[in-house]
Amino acid sequence: MTIEQTMKSFPKPSEIEVPAGAEGWEQLYPYNLVFDNAPGGDEKFWFCDSQHWPTVFKPFETIGGEFAVKCLGQYNTRHLLIPPANGIEFKIHLGYLYMSPVPVPEEEIPARVPEFERRAGHYFQNWDSLLEAWHSKVRATIDEMEELDFEPLPDVVPFDDIVSGKAMDGSQTLMENYDRLIALLYRNWQYHFEFLNLGYLAYLDFFGFCKEAFPGIPDQAIAKMVQGVDMELFRPDDELKQLAVKAVELGLQSAFANPDDVEGTLGAVRDAGGEEWLAAYDAAQDPWFNFTVGNGFYGHDKYWLEHQEIPLGYIKDYIRRVDEGQDIMRPVEELTAEKERIVGEYRDLLQGEARQHFDAKRGLAATAYPYVENHNFYIEHWTMGVFWRKVRDLARVFVDAGFWADPADMLYLNRNEVRDAIFDLVTGWAVGAEATGPHYWPAEIERRRGIIDALATRRPQPALNTPPAQITEPFTMMLYGITTEQVQQWLAGDEAGDDDAITGMAASPGVVEGVARVITSADQLGEVEEGEILVATITAPSWGPIFGKIKATVTDIGGMMSHAAIVCREYGLPAVTGTGSASTTILTGQRIRVDGNAGRVEILEG
Repeated sequence: MTIEQTMKSFPKPSEIEVPAGAEGWEQLYPYNLVFDNAPGGDEKFWFCDSQHWPTVFKPFETIGGEFAVKCLGQYNTRHLLIPPANGIEFKIHLGYLYMSPVPVPEEEIPARVPEFERRAGHYFQNWDSLLEAWHSKVRATIDEMEELDFEPLPDVVPFDDIVSGKAMDGSQTLMENYDRLIALLYRNWQYHFEFLNLGYLAYLDFFGFCKEAFPGIPDQAIAKMVQGVDMELFRPDDELKQLAVKAVELGLQSAFANPDDVEGTLGAVRDAGGEEWLAAYDAAQDPWFNFTVGNGFYGHDKYWLEHQEIPLGYIKDYIRRVDEGQDIMRPVEELTAEKERIVGEYRDLLQGEARQHFDAKRGLAATAYPYVENHNFYIEHWTMGVFWRKVRDLARVFVDAGFWADPADMLYLNRNEVRDAIFDLVTGWAVGAEATGPHYWPAEIERRRGIIDALATRRPQPALNTPPAQITEPFTMMLYGITTEQVQQWLAGDEAGDDDAITGMAASPGVVEGVARVITSADQLGEVEEGEILVATITAPSWGPIFGKIKATVTDIGGMMSHAAIVCREYGLPAVTGTGSASTTILTGQRIRVDGNAGRVEILEG
């Protein structure tokens, strides 16, 4: 029986009822993002990207999704000409982002192969020098973004401007800096994908070679052959661990009694003679505190730099664990030794040209692999952190002018409406009359807030419409875990097996039992207790500090190269990803068994 003959469907978007109170939600987003306006919206297969956008978009926040997925697509389609895959179409349905991979017509694939090999080959042959240039480009963009200022307009033009003949009133700076902020963010999102697709492709190439050369090889064994590297994304967490060790060495434990009181904690360290520790703490902040407990795509994400109670709280917990005699460092040496053992075992099975191919493909995957996670720090965390800080600076200018009550209210405008509001503000100021905004936006923001709140009462459908016979787009498979087989398992639901096990992707090996802790947002991380099993829609790379407390991870979405899978492998924790429904099926407090070797999760009791 073929897949086509057994095919089932997810709900059609037109059949899904709008939550009460969310009527008119389509008006909050740009016309090109609204699902009802999408060509073939009820026919194409769409999956919800709850990995990056797990909560409802406020209108301004769509910018992250738009820039990220557009730039992802351009590298598949226009830069690299990846033979079987163009980009990913994206739309918003009931406040959530849905994606649909765009295939390359089969007859066009052969013509793309030589050009792809030429372009990808240039990167792989010059990886180190091009990556060094990438770091310079990204850092320069961040520095330029940092220099942008959003200041209230003056009562009068300074007399010096009269004398110099400047002939401008200062409002142009507000307008130009806003447009510049958007342009700089867009620039770094284009840089984001310069190497990322290649990292996935290098791994996919090695993965395919291993599957052919070693029939029956576990997916985890292939992943382990490139693991155990010193990745920059783990550097913020490593800095906290080192600070905790130093605090214990200096006898400063008592100073961390109440890390929520940032000034009080740092003052207590100073009073205890901890100047050496404070110097190390200050040094760690640039750049490693440009890190969020979220994923950087939402205006409400909290960054360590601005909410230092967060890193101080993690340091307090690490201090406790060090005092208890725990080894808090990642088992890098063990992971590296395990990697070398597995590489040696499989390499010894090959001879001659096959062994040379193995060495070349594994070497390429190992070289490209770190970027798959490292880019997150520079773009999602650092770039987006600066961006949201500047957005709040601009929003405060509007607060002072009476347009809305709280800087976060500006997120209920889309970015083009913000440009209109700026002109409204500067026009009223320039002519000496009231601006319209204070009379329009407060009520409109409250109306929109009600719609967003209503949309947030319902979890999104994991997918829409009938899936294709085969899914080939590399990002979709390796990052999201949306494979042909996995989608069929989602559709089969309870019919997938003869027991009650939840199935997903075997993302990180090991088998453990423990008590489940279901988490749906970063704000709940403080609830996670020692020895629990984390169950989440998805984890963020910045959740590193809790991976030393938990036994395993289970997620609703995510593939072999998802952040959850990579982080768990690097911490030596079992993981099952891409289950589709674990966070809504499992309850906090239930005892579960996680089999990261087989991709199975069983509810044992509770």
